[in-house]
Amino acid sequence: MIFIALISCDSGKSVSKDLITGLTTHGDGLSCEDVYLSDGEKGINRNTFTYGEIVYINFENIEGFKKNGENVFSGMKLYVLNQSEDTVLIYPNLYAEYQDGINISPLILQANLTFADPIHSDEEYTLHIDIWDKNGDGTFVASMDFDVNHDEQIMIDNENLSYKEVYLFSEGENKVLTQSTANYNENIYLIFEGLEGFVEENGMVFIGLGLKVMDSVGELIINKEDLIGDSGLESSQVKERLFPSFIISDTIISNPVTYEITIWDKKGENKITASVDLTLK
Repeated sequence: MIFIALISCDSGKSVSKDLITGLTTHGDGLSCEDVYLSDGEKGINRNTFTYGEIVYINFENIEGFKKNGENVFSGMKLYVLNQSEDTVLIYPNLYAEYQDGINISPLILQANLTFADPIHSDEEYTLHIDIWDKNGDGTFVASMDFDVNHDEQIMIDNENLSYKEVYLFSEGENKVLTQSTANYNENIYLIFEGLEGFVEENGMVFIGLGLKVMDSVGELIINKEDLIGDSGLESSQVKERLFPSFIISDTIISNPVTYEITIWDKKGENKITASVDLTLK
């Protein structure tokens, strides 16, 4: 981590900027020994993230609060602005539930952000976090510009369809999978959002959806030519979200497995194929 810091001892004000992530902090009455990003375990030194990734913003040894007994009373607001400076996400006070205060020494405050809807891929944003002393005038604010990319582990072969997001989701863990690992006996979704470009008939589209799962030596584990059949689907439903899923039971297979979904228009020629390699454990 490379950063610059300016501190005024008399006024209790400070300014610091991480030259790698661009994370900038301003303290006025409150000070913080270290502000950094992490994945919950390891530090992160970048400001480009994968769609669905969860990042923690850590404030270690933050001082300057006026105590009530041994407790301090902190507020923390988190919000995200897009390039037009419109607010796309806001949490007015992440520490609202601590009505009796916090008694931790050294004091560590933390926020986390999931880079998913209403945040989208191929867009640039600014994260803001405002910390304040509920019993005093001290403040400490942090901001960082960031952008979000599609998950590079998912390979897309697209023929004239459009989409907003394609990502893996674990039902058991209730989160987007941004690593190339998954669990046996776990329901895994490959989710398509904003899928458009099909021929419509009275608000309906007629699509095919093929699912193939193959291990590393070429053995087919699942091979479904069309999971939808002749039924039509509402165009608005397909556009909002399409979420085919699979479960692999705990068996002997050769990792990694390739999970492939093909979606095509039965009334036209457009189609899209998404594939991803996963190591099951």
